[in-house]
Amino acid sequence: MADDTPILLFGAFDRHNFGDLLFPHIAAALLPGRRLFHAGLAARDLRPYGGHQTRAIAPLALELRGRPLHILHVGGELLACDAWQAAVMLQTPEQAQAAIARYGAQPETRRAWARQVLGLSDQAPYCASRAWFPQVRTIRYCAVGGVDLLQRDNALREEVMTKLRRAEDVSVRDATTQGHLAAAGIAAALWPDPAVMVRELFDAEIQRHARHGEPAQVRAALPQGYLAVQLGTEFGDDATLSAIAAQLDAIAHASGLAIVMFRAGAAPWHDDLACYRRLAARLHAPAIWVFSSLQLWDICALIAHSRGYCGSSLHGRIVAMAYGLPRLNVQSSWGTTPPSKQQAYCRCWELPGLPTQVAVEEAAAAWSAASAVPQAVLRQHAAALAHEYRGCCATLVAGLA
Repeated sequence: MADDTPILLFGAFDRHNFGDLLFPHIAAALLPGRRLFHAGLAARDLRPYGGHQTRAIAPLALELRGRPLHILHVGGELLACDAWQAAVMLQTPEQAQAAIARYGAQPETRRAWARQVLGLSDQAPYCASRAWFPQVRTIRYCAVGGVDLLQRDNALREEVMTKLRRAEDVSVRDATTQGHLAAAGIAAALWPDPAVMVRELFDAEIQRHARHGEPAQVRAALPQGYLAVQLGTEFGDDATLSAIAAQLDAIAHASGLAIVMFRAGAAPWHDDLACYRRLAARLHAPAIWVFSSLQLWDICALIAHSRGYCGSSLHGRIVAMAYGLPRLNVQSSWGTTPPSKQQAYCRCWELPGLPTQVAVEEAAAAWSAASAVPQAVLRQHAAALAHEYRGCCATLVAGLA
């Protein structure tokens, strides 16, 4: 008899970030007919952006304390996210700046503020604790990441490892994270990121959005085709923007493509519309568009109908992968210590020899190499990744049956 125990989908889809907003859609599509709760650290209604209405996990834990349920972590770079980071990312940009200015240099006060905001004392709050839900039947982690886990403090690492040891199933999306966990005695399976399923599961919705609104306007205005470009706030200094502009101009003039800039996240520490406008002022490409929509499926439609993706977002890359398009990640001069999550993921799942993440100054040459790969090869690789993920997910679904 099938298990009718409800499933709590848990993740960072309580804020506007492209990949995180996709994850619960993918999980729900692969769990048809099941009763689902959508939970983050905060109560938010992101349905206007194509996301979900989330319940805050702390009060939800009190409400469901006596009920059996499964918990499924739906994906993302969750393992190294501490309470301070999580609490700041759930603020408006203005609130985030105020919190950083007031608490950023005071570790104890910072932790106290995060506890007050989240209603939790956990240091790794996006990793669920069995203590929150005493009747929980299983806790599972689906293709999560934690590339920076070894750079975090001992207390956070120990909390994460303790929680993972008490989970029934752990899968990660890169071998770097897998190695961190193996060193702590935790066996984690290696899966592709859930977003490899975007075209297979949601192409009809994506094409519907492509025919309306801003995606349709972009397609009509730029019949020569366009490069979808996205950059995080770490690229916002004048020198970096000038260097990026020179590289994008070189790509545009060599290919004839327009440049369309979009935001893959509006939460603090993600993308900034003002930064794109400053970049646009430096560009001399034949055609330029600053894409304003933050709607999830509009963004997917923009990428799907592009001639390729160039930017800092891992999920911008993965959606381009799912559509068999050329893709390239760029890294700012003060980016993370290697390997970044982009590099770590690509080492496991990208086509051999395809450029992965390069310095800004190398973008035009790397794009030339990426765009030279035959589309048939790119599409075959996309299909193989989707097939791999569906096979992995079958074992997870069986564990919830």
